[in-house]
Amino acid sequence: MEKTTIFYYTGTGNSLWIARLLARELGNTELISMVNADINWDEIDSSVIGLVFPVHIWGVPHRVMDFLDQLSSRPVDYIFAVANNAGQVSNTLIQLQREMSSRGMKLANGWSVVMPSNYIPWGGPGSEKEQNQRFVAARIKISSIAREIQAHVYKPVEKGPLWQRIIFTWIYNLSFSHVHEMDKSFWADERCNQCRLCLEVCPCDNIVMEDNKLVWQNHCEQCLACIEWCPQEALQYGKKTPAYQRYHHPEIKVRDLLK
Repeated sequence: MEKTTIFYYTGTGNSLWIARLLARELGNTELISMVNADINWDEIDSSVIGLVFPVHIWGVPHRVMDFLDQLSSRPVDYIFAVANNAGQVSNTLIQLQREMSSRGMKLANGWSVVMPSNYIPWGGPGSEKEQNQRFVAARIKISSIAREIQAHVYKPVEKGPLWQRIIFTWIYNLSFSHVHEMDKSFWADERCNQCRLCLEVCPCDNIVMEDNKLVWQNHCEQCLACIEWCPQEALQYGKKTPAYQRYHHPEIKVRDLLK
């Protein structure tokens, strides 16, 4: 059985959950976080590489872009990608395909998997019933994806409707260089007990404690791990999040994200 390595990027667990299900279906699969600073590339000899990540502002996250530079020098037979999103994959996988091509790589296949939304500034993830419906549909699709990976299927990547790819890609391009500054809307309310969990789960070490207060360092990636994993629900983003339900994947534990 050929070996597969899946590199994943996750904030609230959706991508890790997808990567784990794929690994079970594929067999002989290693999972490595893109946040891992100690990847030993000399020990990675897989003929199949997978990239599993969330859609951020209707496009490829900064962290995944940076990771492509590491991957570009590796000879791989088959590279696939899974972009998890709340229903609007837009142009993300086409963008990824182009970025990989510019680095001398070929994306064999790319799929969209719809999951509960973790973008709390725009509301909660939906009811438990709605979440479970998405989990069931995702499981079915992931099984189908695994079969195509095993067969080394090459086909056009999945994409959103044309209006999404025009409007949302324009918004993505407009905002991409400003994402790191978007942490200015985070704040901690009186329930914060300085447990420092947000510092530990942040994939880009963007939060520090200064004078017993949380301070965001302006290199945010908008994964929202900090606000969604806060055990006190003390972290907020803007004015509306105190009223919104928190979300992280129910089968993923915080220890899975600790660096």
